[in-house]
Amino acid sequence: MGEIRGMAMEHDVDQRLAAAIPMRRVGPLRFAGGDIKGEVTVPLATFESPLWPSVERGAAATARGGGIAVRVLDERMCRSVAFEARDLAGAADAARFVEESRDELAGVAAGTSRFARLLEVRAEVVGRLVFARFAFATGDASGHNMATKAADAMLGWILERRGDCRYVSVSGNTCCDKKVSAVNGILGRGKRVVAEAFVPRRLVRRFLHAEPEDIERLAWRKNWVGSALAGSLRSANAHFANMLLAFYLATGQDAANIVEGSQGFALAEAEAEGLRFSCTLPNVIVGTVGNGKGLDWVRENLEAMGCAEEGAAPGANARRLACICGGVVLCGELSLLAALSNPGELIEAHMRLERGGGRG
Repeated sequence: MGEIRGMAMEHDVDQRLAAAIPMRRVGPLRFAGGDIKGEVTVPLATFESPLWPSVERGAAATARGGGIAVRVLDERMCRSVAFEARDLAGAADAARFVEESRDELAGVAAGTSRFARLLEVRAEVVGRLVFARFAFATGDASGHNMATKAADAMLGWILERRGDCRYVSVSGNTCCDKKVSAVNGILGRGKRVVAEAFVPRRLVRRFLHAEPEDIERLAWRKNWVGSALAGSLRSANAHFANMLLAFYLATGQDAANIVEGSQGFALAEAEAEGLRFSCTLPNVIVGTVGNGKGLDWVRENLEAMGCAEEGAAPGANARRLACICGGVVLCGELSLLAALSNPGELIEAHMRLERGGGRG
């Protein structure tokens, strides 16, 4: 009886969570090349109600233009460990030992999970401290816990063989988890996703109320020059974080990963026939299994997008989810840049939708 009551309470919590943040389905987004094809209606959970029609507008423009091409160029989850030697000589020797023991460490990692597979080992010395950054393949999981479990076992293996070294931390901050950094953009953490669309000139005018040159000029001046002036770190975009957070919340992801996830680049190029637009996201951290994915409404959302397919190859569902995420970011980014190229359009939309009862 207690078990049944507990299950009922868990279901009630699921429903309260689902109702706590307004969620709508937008689209469909049309995917026409790369790693995903077909039309997908996407759930977005947000308190920023103009985001829904904005993404919808980007979806309409890109769909009629032929669709969005998305590729996952790399995927990995990282965890770094830190330990200390007696002196610099010992630290340098230990760092070399770690990198030369890659095969043995891969065996240790494989013993901690059916899906954890060591991809890369990098060691760095600071004084007598050694920071070892490990990258793993993690199947359909985002892989935070899987990577930490494997890294913990690997650190234990290292310290057993290096009696001159001592434990500092299973997380040495060079991972770099939920913090702004250069290392993740360079080496990758999560899935490196690139989404691209071409929108013919007549559709740019019809749906975005702008010319391709207007959007190209604004993207250059705002995203690239403005971001450089602000000292942004490996970022040249208008609001990747908005779409990422709404998508992450609707699909049961760890929302704090928008910190590194929102680093990325939006590229707008006016051509004779229209606008070529792309969004590059080096750190899309998503999974279709693991904590948060068992909630009823999350499962329904994943299934509706074809991201919970039984019998799919390990990692395939998560890659599809990352592709859809890249498409959502592209649609929202394109729509906002179009709005910003028209004086008054952005604030008018916010005032009408947020203060005028348009939240739905």
